[in-house]
Amino acid sequence: MLDSIIDFIKTFLMLFFELLILFIIVSFIVSLIQQVVSEDKIKRFLSKPNQAINYIFGMVFGAITPFCSCSTIPILAGLLNSKIPFGPAMSFLIASPLMNPLMLFMLWALLGWKVAVVYFVLLAIFSILTGLIFSKMNLAESYKGVNVKGDGFFANKTGSRFKQALNDAWAFLYPMLPYLFIGVFIGAFIYGFVPATFITKYASGDGIISVFIASVIGIPMYIRPETMLPIAEALVSKGMSLGTVVALIIGGAGASIPEVVLLSKLFKKKFVVSFVIAIFVVAIATGLIVNMIV
Repeated sequence: MLDSIIDFIKTFLMLFFELLILFIIVSFIVSLIQQVVSEDKIKRFLSKPNQAINYIFGMVFGAITPFCSCSTIPILAGLLNSKIPFGPAMSFLIASPLMNPLMLFMLWALLGWKVAVVYFVLLAIFSILTGLIFSKMNLAESYKGVNVKGDGFFANKTGSRFKQALNDAWAFLYPMLPYLFIGVFIGAFIYGFVPATFITKYASGDGIISVFIASVIGIPMYIRPETMLPIAEALVSKGMSLGTVVALIIGGAGASIPEVVLLSKLFKKKFVVSFVIAIFVVAIATGLIVNMIV
C-alpha cells in the first residue's frame, strides 16, 4: 500500500509540473503567433470556400503538432477565439494527440508498419468525421469563450512581444490551474492504484468485449506517448490483441481525465459528454478494424 501511495505522489508531481510547463510554453507560443500572424490570416487559412479542405487542414494541423491531449487546449482556445470554423477546430482537437509523429513512430516500432498505416488512415477519417458531426450538432454554442489573452503579472501592452506573450500565458494558465490540479490528481490516482493485472484480466482477448473494456480503461489511465511503449509491450506479451492495445491507446491518449476536466472549463457539459463519447466510439471502431485487417 505504501508503495502505491509513493507511486501516486511521484506520478502526480511528474504529470502536474510537466503539464504546467507545457501549458506555459504552448500558451506562450500561441500568443507570439497571434502577435505575428493576425486572427484574420488564421481565419482565412482555415476558412476556405471548399469546406472539405477546411476539415482536412484542421486534421493535418493537428497531426503535425507534437502535443499531448492537455497541451492542445491553449491552441484550441486560440483557434476558436480567432473565429475559425468550429468543425475544423474539432478535427484538430481529435487529431493532435492521436496522430502526432511521435505516436505514429512508436506504433510503427511496436506493432509494425501495417498497424501504423491502418491507424493513421482511420484516425484521419474519424477526426474529419467528428469535426463534421460536432459542427452539425451545433456544439459551437457550448464554447464559453475563454480567452488566451488577458492581464497577468507580465502585463505590458506597450512592451515587447516577449513580455506580452508571458502575460498571455499566465492569463490563460491562472484560471485553468484548479482544473489542471483536479484532473491530474484523479488521473494519477487511477494510474497508481489500478494494477496492470486488472487490465490483462479483463481486456486480454480480441473480441468486441475486450476492445470495449480496453477503451473504457484507457480514458482514465492517461497514457502519454512516451509511456505507451513499455505498457503496450507488456500487454502484447501477455496476450492482448493488437486492436485491443490500439483501443487502449486511443482511449488514454485521446480523452484523458486531465483533458476532460480542462475542456469542462472551456465548454458546457453537452460538449464534454459528446467529446468523450466520440473518443470512445473511435477507440472501439479502430480497435475492431485493426483486429479484422491486421
